[in-house]
Amino acid sequence: MTVNLLDFDAEGLTAWFAQQGEKPFRARQVLRWMHQRGEGDFNAMTDIAKSLREKLLAMATVSPAPTISDKLSDDGTRKFLFDVGNRNAVETVFIPEDDRGTLCISSQAGCALECAFCSTGRQGFNRNLSTAEIIGQLWQANRALEQDLPPGKAGERIISNVVLMGMGEPLANFDNLFPALRLMLDDNAYGLSRRRVTVSTSGIVPAMDRLAQACPVALAVSLHAPTDGLRDKLVPINRKYPLAELMSACQRYLVHAPRDFITFEYVMLDGVNDSDADARALLHLVRDVPCKFNLIPFNPFPASGFHRSPADRVRRFASILIDGGIVTTTRRTRGDDIDAACGQLAGKVQDKSRRVLRAAGAAARSADTSAGVELHP
Repeated sequence: MTVNLLDFDAEGLTAWFAQQGEKPFRARQVLRWMHQRGEGDFNAMTDIAKSLREKLLAMATVSPAPTISDKLSDDGTRKFLFDVGNRNAVETVFIPEDDRGTLCISSQAGCALECAFCSTGRQGFNRNLSTAEIIGQLWQANRALEQDLPPGKAGERIISNVVLMGMGEPLANFDNLFPALRLMLDDNAYGLSRRRVTVSTSGIVPAMDRLAQACPVALAVSLHAPTDGLRDKLVPINRKYPLAELMSACQRYLVHAPRDFITFEYVMLDGVNDSDADARALLHLVRDVPCKFNLIPFNPFPASGFHRSPADRVRRFASILIDGGIVTTTRRTRGDDIDAACGQLAGKVQDKSRRVLRAAGAAARSADTSAGVELHP
């Protein structure tokens, strides 16, 4: 049985080579070939002994998830759809800007957290992605983007920032996420700064503490509400880890974080969480947490039940936060013409959680009840 070397960080690959009777420097060589040069053919790794190359051909592979589609938005945003098997596919988005290139990576096929305003959350959950499937998104995107570089630009870094903000809750897949993060930071792999790798979470408090100890990178918290009552409805994980616990976890994380602030993500939902009172409640909530806010215009999807806050309402909301001393930005919508904007990623998921069926059943029962039909179990 062959092993996929994309599943290993440096420590894991060194241990695997040791099991084959090889010295540690071989792991560093192969890491550089795989991740710095994007090479998946062992025969092309020319500074490795032929005997080892033959051994690798027999025992190992470099196998990212195959690309199903590669779409380019009018604004330059690029969305990849990757096949992760058993009729599941995940989406990855590259966002070019003047001073950076950001890749938004998925961590799960679907999502188990059921946030009310997220299309990924609506479609159910299938499974966690493997380390190879997580880091493979960066591996594949790098190769695809480098192929489009003009002559003379070969070797230039295109992806300067990575955000774990795609499909899924990264911290619900910690054991597979951790080696992928280490590869992103490893100088023999992608060599990214901890400040340029961001993990987004809906607020799984024990995993936030674990990340702070194991691999502290920049942290973004999907907040979306200033009170427990509202957040319980929008972000159901809040019922397990309410806001007081979440704020305490943010304070603990900052002791280890590469940045001196937490980024709070806040999707703006018309008439739901965008009032002046909501903004003032946020100021009170985060008063002891050094932070910045990223306001996100809601990106609609079919049957969402929500609407985007008007632009003047978003500006008013932002001004209250700014006047309260909090750095606040409003995210520019990118890639919405190819459904690549925040909250629109859906991919293809065979829903093991049966969420879609449960939702359909609930809707049918509601319709029957409203029509005066008595339901029996």
